[in-house]
Amino acid sequence: MTIIFHPSNSRGHANHGWLEANHSFSFARYFDPEKMNFGALRVLNDDKIAPNMGFGTHPHDNMEIITVPLSGVLKHKDSMGEKWLTVEAGEVQVMSAGTGIFHSEMNASTSEDLRLFQIWITPNRMSVEPRYDQRHFEQMSSGELQILVESMNDFQLESSLKIYQDAQISRVNLNAGDGYNYHLKSETHGVYVMQVFGASTIDNQELQQRDAVGISNANQFLIEAQQDGQLLFIEVPMNS
Repeated sequence: MTIIFHPSNSRGHANHGWLEANHSFSFARYFDPEKMNFGALRVLNDDKIAPNMGFGTHPHDNMEIITVPLSGVLKHKDSMGEKWLTVEAGEVQVMSAGTGIFHSEMNASTSEDLRLFQIWITPNRMSVEPRYDQRHFEQMSSGELQILVESMNDFQLESSLKIYQDAQISRVNLNAGDGYNYHLKSETHGVYVMQVFGASTIDNQELQQRDAVGISNANQFLIEAQQDGQLLFIEVPMNS
C-alpha cells in the first residue's frame, strides 16, 4: 500500500474577504507542481463564503463538478434553467459540464456563512450533454458507508448521484473506538481520504480535522477512530 499524508496546513490558502478557501490541489492563484491531481481527482476545495456573496456567472466544460454543503444554504443557477435552486447541508449536487455550461453559485443566507466542499473529477466521456442533479442524504449510523456519487455505469444504488467517471464518493461516520475496513473498487483505483472532523488512524498515520491521505496500490485498509468523526472518500482511477 502506498499512502501519502497531506496535513491540513499544507493546503493552499486564499482569503478574499468574502471567500476563504483551502485548496488540496493547485487551483486559481495557488500552484504546486506536486499537487496537480490525484488520478482523476483534479480539485478539492474547502470553502467558506460570506452571506449574500458568491461566484458570479462563469463557464465550465468537460468536468464533473460535485458540491457538498457542510453548513448553510447554497443558491445555484445555470444555463440549463432559469430558476435559482437551493442546495442545503445534507444534500449533494452534481453537474456534468460536458459541451459547456454557465452557472452561478451564491450563499443564499443574508446572515450565515456557507461552508462547502467542491470536488472536480475529470470525466471519462468528453463533450456530453450537460446535466444537473441533486439529492438529500439521511444521517447514517457509525460504521455505515454512505455512497453519495458513483459512475453512470453503476446502478447498484438508486439513491446515489451519477457522474461520467468510474469513481465513487462516499463518507462514513465513526464513533470513538470503532473501526471500518474500506475496500477499493479495483487495484487500478486510489482513494483520497479526508478527515472532515474528529480524529482517526490509517496504517499508523494519525488524521486530525481536514488532514488527508492519498492511498493507492491497495485492495483495502483499516480506519480506527480515535474520536467521534466523519471521513470523506474520493475514489478514482489512477491512470486518468
